[in-house]
Amino acid sequence: MAHDRHGKSADPELPVPRSLRISAALAWRFLVVGVALYAIFWLVQQLSVVVIPLAVALLLSALLAPAVARLVRWTVPRGPATALVLVAGLALLGGLLTFVVSQFTDGLPQLTEQLGTSLGRIQDWLVTTLHLHQDQLQHGLDDFIGFLQEHADAITSNALTTAGAVGEFLTGALLALFITIFFLAGGDGIWGFLMKGVPADIRPRVDVAGRRGFGSLISYVRATAVVAVVDAVGIGLGLWIVGVPLAIPLATLVFLAAFVPIIGSVVAGTVAVLVALVTNGFATALVVLGIVILVMQLESHILQPLLLSRAVKLHPLAVVLAISVGLVAGGIAGALLAVPLLAVLNTGIRSLVDDRMPPSEEDPVIEATVPEG
Repeated sequence: MAHDRHGKSADPELPVPRSLRISAALAWRFLVVGVALYAIFWLVQQLSVVVIPLAVALLLSALLAPAVARLVRWTVPRGPATALVLVAGLALLGGLLTFVVSQFTDGLPQLTEQLGTSLGRIQDWLVTTLHLHQDQLQHGLDDFIGFLQEHADAITSNALTTAGAVGEFLTGALLALFITIFFLAGGDGIWGFLMKGVPADIRPRVDVAGRRGFGSLISYVRATAVVAVVDAVGIGLGLWIVGVPLAIPLATLVFLAAFVPIIGSVVAGTVAVLVALVTNGFATALVVLGIVILVMQLESHILQPLLLSRAVKLHPLAVVLAISVGLVAGGIAGALLAVPLLAVLNTGIRSLVDDRMPPSEEDPVIEATVPEG
């Protein structure tokens, strides 16, 4: 053993710096949290057939719960109130789908005629401007048809896969409806049962955090629905004025796509511009593009700050990042559910770290989620 000049033993190893010890402690904790999150994500992927309908049912419950609570306050029993709201919602949805399908069927001949005219113009432009010969165009068309014939098996397989996906979608829709019925009829009892698994000393805080999180989900669904209606009416009215076919089905597409914040409206607006370009020409497409940009500016500068930002208290950057992560991780369903999930987590975590006493049932957030009677 080495000794210094005073005869004391010297440790050959230098002490670990405090900054390195803190970094190492944070690193292994970060690894543990990362592994846990990966395990949760893997489990959600394996159970996506159940998880996605469950999440959709929560969104539907947030949309319909205020109406059920209003009927309960009017002394209507919760069971009949739930049935009445669900029947009215399904009737409204069925009527809307029937109207959209009928409009699409009525406008299809006009769309086909305008599409044929536009394809003729494109063909003339290719011949006159790019100096392509008619036989070259015909050769390209023959090559495309030959490609379809060569890959007929793959196309058929994809069609069968699509049919299977439609079956899974219908099954998930029925499951979501079934879960929604129980959430609306006995959601408070289900939540109370779940709270029994929480330690008694923190149960009140977790209970309030969960109810506040569901309250933020209600606010998110309300605000998103208002934004979607404004987008659909604005773009649909503009398409009807300039004479683009299928204005109502396209407006419905805008309404549905608006439930995916920012990205959905852009995608639906792009589809509207492409339809206008193919059917009515370049000038009409420019007008539709201007209408879409105007509606998007109204949404981003007025509706989003006044409604969504106030409802969910999320920074726009957080919204964009959440949608991007959800899109990569779970596709369209992930993009649809990412923002409401982030809103619920944001509100719930804020409530958990808040040291104030839990609010009473007169709190508007709690009152909106607690059934009477």
